[in-house]
Amino acid sequence: MDANTTFGNANYGFQAGVINGSVHAEFHAPQERVETPPCPSIVIQFSRDQDFIDRGTAIDQGTILDQIIQKCRRPGSRTALVGLGGVGKSQLAIEYAYRLREQSPETWVFWIHASNAARFEQSIRDIADCAKIYGRQNPKANIFQLVHGWLQDKTKGRWMLILDNLDDAKFLTSPSGRGDNRSGGSEPQAGEAENTGSRSLLSYIPHCQHGSVLVTSRNRSSASKLVEEADIVEVEPMNVKDAVTLFEKKFRRPISDDTFELVTTLVASLECMPLAIVQAAAYISQRWPRCSFKQYLDDYQASDRKKAGLLSYEGGNLRRDANARNSILITWQISFDHIRQERPSAANLLSFMSFCDRQGIPEILLRDQGPTKELVSQTVQIEYTRDTEDEDLENEWSDDDSTEIQPDKSENDGFEDDVLVLRNYSFVTANEDGRTFEMHRLVQLATLEWLGLHEQKEQWRHRFVTKLCKEMPTGEYENWATCRTLFPHAQSAAAQIPKAWDSRREWATVLYRAAWYCLEVGDGIEAERLSVLAMKARKKLFEANDEEVLRAMAMVASTYRNQGRWEEAEKLFVQVMETRKMKLGADHPDTLTSMGNLASTYRNQGRWEEAEKLELEVMESRRTKLGADHPDTLTSMSNLASTYRKQGRWEEAEKLLMQVMKTTQRKLGADHPDTLASIDNLASTYRNQSRWEEAEKLEMQVIETSQRKLGADHPDTLTSMTNLAFTYWSQGRWEEAEKLYLQVMETRKTRLGADHPSTLTSMANLASTYWSQGRHTEAVSLMSRCMKGQAVKLGVAHPAYRNNAAALAGWESELGVPVAGVSSWRS
Repeated sequence: MDANTTFGNANYGFQAGVINGSVHAEFHAPQERVETPPCPSIVIQFSRDQDFIDRGTAIDQGTILDQIIQKCRRPGSRTALVGLGGVGKSQLAIEYAYRLREQSPETWVFWIHASNAARFEQSIRDIADCAKIYGRQNPKANIFQLVHGWLQDKTKGRWMLILDNLDDAKFLTSPSGRGDNRSGGSEPQAGEAENTGSRSLLSYIPHCQHGSVLVTSRNRSSASKLVEEADIVEVEPMNVKDAVTLFEKKFRRPISDDTFELVTTLVASLECMPLAIVQAAAYISQRWPRCSFKQYLDDYQASDRKKAGLLSYEGGNLRRDANARNSILITWQISFDHIRQERPSAANLLSFMSFCDRQGIPEILLRDQGPTKELVSQTVQIEYTRDTEDEDLENEWSDDDSTEIQPDKSENDGFEDDVLVLRNYSFVTANEDGRTFEMHRLVQLATLEWLGLHEQKEQWRHRFVTKLCKEMPTGEYENWATCRTLFPHAQSAAAQIPKAWDSRREWATVLYRAAWYCLEVGDGIEAERLSVLAMKARKKLFEANDEEVLRAMAMVASTYRNQGRWEEAEKLFVQVMETRKMKLGADHPDTLTSMGNLASTYRNQGRWEEAEKLELEVMESRRTKLGADHPDTLTSMSNLASTYRKQGRWEEAEKLLMQVMKTTQRKLGADHPDTLASIDNLASTYRNQSRWEEAEKLEMQVIETSQRKLGADHPDTLTSMTNLAFTYWSQGRWEEAEKLYLQVMETRKTRLGADHPSTLTSMANLASTYWSQGRHTEAVSLMSRCMKGQAVKLGVAHPAYRNNAAALAGWESELGVPVAGVSSWRS
């Protein structure tokens, strides 16, 4: 063997000739060179953001950064920033890291990527290299134990660990034994760790007075594995002011006064989410001036598809983890995937909620209760509403006093755990009542886009419509509490037409019932929109003479009638009535209902004889078939009394209305809307007979109850106020009358429009009051405006128009001088 054999620069090797026995060789690594301990530094891969916005909080607690600094300055503190992806948690942590270094240069600041075990380990190795921890170069060393020991050593100085994106803490908390990389049987050498068995990675993050931890996470549950609940800081979207400031900084161009409002609307549309704002600023800036603020906003608001396309844009943020996505939509969809893996039932719940209105999502809609308690008259056909001026209502009632479905919590079905998962990810929040939830609009969009991408959207739309149809009751007063809760979700359903036949039928039912509720509470415009949608859907699903089609047509006609569109209402009511006569017979309850509806339309047009003829026929048929005190019979009596009153037949009207009032009080109670309507109608009869005190007493009673039960701007309340004002006027109490008339007119203008017949009636009443006060110029001007509107809406043959023309002519005669316009009204 050559005595001069070498192995180059290597510190190991073996060379031998012919050996007949066993050979034992040992290779010894050289002692690791002791390095000079470095000075404390910051280990972070991101530069400082010169555009950082130190945003305020929802409550008066200073800025979010102030809260972070306050919590983290406590010795041994552990703090977490929790919120939606893209809300700015990492940006806050980055800014805090740099501020800490400025204020305390002797403090180590270490940034750890905590999205998974591999990245966590790499960050730990980066810390070991930065701090030049002895033993780190030994391939057999437990790097976690080495860093743990270094962090525990008080002589190394103060430190701050920032664990970013700890959305799933399982890899930290589960015993994995990752810390032991040595093969069994060998003795630990210098720099090696003892065998740690199944020790969790979390145990290597020490609790000590000279070190603190700051965590960022989308998942509150994961953050709570390291941090006490009291030390979790909720990071919410920015306020509008800070959001506009962020947009302007990222846009790199000044925002003019002319475009400030557009930018404000834009950031509000983006829910004031920082990542979405940065995306939008980058998108517009790169395409400027061919893409303006208005163009971006128009595209964004055009449709969910365009909105999703803009929100999927990735750009503008250089301070996000390289493995993270810059698109806020994709960011949330990744979180959704995490939830699907962690708890599929929670992902299902979020899928369902994405079809609801984003606010006030009730528990009764989210829980699958199986067969649900039937609400009042849920399957009974009601297709008419209280006449705006006459306050007559055909309706059903029931002795069932249920007003709201309560969620069944008798079984532990996992619902609470599903909600907790979604709340931990900040996807949903629970309202203070504990029974309704909210979610971000953009979270809904992200979820819907995910469902569409995975071809599950139609399946969940079907489930949403089916559940809503099951829970949405009809529009009777007894059901208003439930209707009020579910109505926004019915409006949401209206924008989501399902494809399946069964779903389409349920969808039309939801819209029909929602329209019914709108009609009852006085929202005629929305009632028309929803009922027309329901009617069109049912016409495509059923034959023209199918009862569901006829009900929808009658509902549309009722909305026309309540808006003073008498001819359109009459046309539909006649069609429904004639079809039912042929199909069901002249004395069928549904046919009688149609006749009553048509009669009310005649009455509103001043066609008293035609109205009276139909109402008498309906009333007598119902008395014979249903009985004298049946609600349908009472409605017919009330309608006929209104027609008598219009004709000046006070005693006949009073007799009928007294009977109706007593029966409704006994059957429904003193504060039911039907009872109030009957009292108000009776008061009008007293007033027509100059029985002022009796009328005023009843009218005051009705107004007080109506304001409390229905609201100050409900059509019934406004009609009652009009009646009381007329009672004041009739007694010469002009100022009191004026105050009420003016209030009613302005409210009707807002709710119904300036040219609605009810609004025009209010104008005529106020004009008459002005005249009585000697304010002749104001009176003539207002009455002239009123009659112009009535000529268009009602026609010059309508009694209301003719009465006002006569009043105007009388004023001219009283003044003794020509009044402008009277000749045209007279002609």
